[in-house]
Amino acid sequence: MNIALLGFGVVGGGIYELAKGRTDLTVSRVLVRRDIPEIASIATRDFNDILNDSTIDTVVEVMGGLHPAYEYVSAALQAKKNVVTANKALIAAYYTELTALAKENGVALRCTAAIGGGIPWLHNLERCKRLDTITEVGGIMNGTTNFIMDAMHTSPASFPVILKKAQELGYAEADPSADIDGDDIRRKLAISANIAFDAVLDEESIPTFGIRTVTDGDIATFQSHGFVCKMLATAQKCGETVCAFIEPTLVDAHDLEASVPANYNLISYTAEKIGRQSFFGQGAGRFPTASNVVQDCLDIIGGQTSFYTEDMAPAELEDAVAHPYYVRTACTDRWLESITVDCWDSGVITSAISSHEMIRWAKRHLSKDPTCFIAGIR
Repeated sequence: MNIALLGFGVVGGGIYELAKGRTDLTVSRVLVRRDIPEIASIATRDFNDILNDSTIDTVVEVMGGLHPAYEYVSAALQAKKNVVTANKALIAAYYTELTALAKENGVALRCTAAIGGGIPWLHNLERCKRLDTITEVGGIMNGTTNFIMDAMHTSPASFPVILKKAQELGYAEADPSADIDGDDIRRKLAISANIAFDAVLDEESIPTFGIRTVTDGDIATFQSHGFVCKMLATAQKCGETVCAFIEPTLVDAHDLEASVPANYNLISYTAEKIGRQSFFGQGAGRFPTASNVVQDCLDIIGGQTSFYTEDMAPAELEDAVAHPYYVRTACTDRWLESITVDCWDSGVITSAISSHEMIRWAKRHLSKDPTCFIAGIR
């Protein structure tokens, strides 16, 4: 296989290193924005050099962002070149279009590294579906938020202090909004649910509440009641509909999710016959992510010629899951008072409320109280 790399950053460099010395995989071209002496002989700044090269059969996109990644990937598929990408934003935004393009042109589109970094999540999701029906997917799907929540439990400090540390270590971007507000997780959950349930979800319609407003006081309260707070994603198949949401969640201190440390991920599916299976590992990083990209390439060499599912039917989001919530707010609210059943220090505990309704309320309530925080209780 002759591949062209689009991007030579952290992940692109890792792919290049893993491909060195292999006889079945050659990096023939690299699209770059700056001169890189190490790859000068194969570097180009013109994507047409890749598109028009008939010897290149696979394009590997690790440049990130929506544009020009979308234009490059679309053109590669139309030119009947396989595409492997780690770009979850791209796949989530153009899911039906890109999968259709790949099918129409008889080439493979793979994106295992887009969800879970080095975890072989989508690959195993695909394998499970051969023999079983998946009813639920989700878990800890973002290393940055898990690092922050883990640090706030193990080394008590305020959210801003831990966030700054995460940025210094390279776990969080200068603008961490996509992580701490749940946008990154929402994209990963949408792709996972689409594949698991043969569905097409409107990613932006998935109710999402992040960890931006959590405090060390909240964490101390949770620990005093035997809970650990984690940022969890959930998607369940409910007949012909799907219930999906993303929120901070209180799990028992002895649960599997509670023990996931630092920037690690733990992603699970539940199937009718085999029950729950979970996948733990590095959610990001040079070689963990690069290894999944290269594994996708090797699968294509081995005969993989399609996406992870062939069936895609638009699915409505169902408001079907209800559970109690911890809510902390400085503003009185009549609806919240009507569902309050207990008090925990600065917060209250509600009766079982649908996840969609609670998240919608919390998002609206932030305009009254920007410090408001909620967490589902599992």
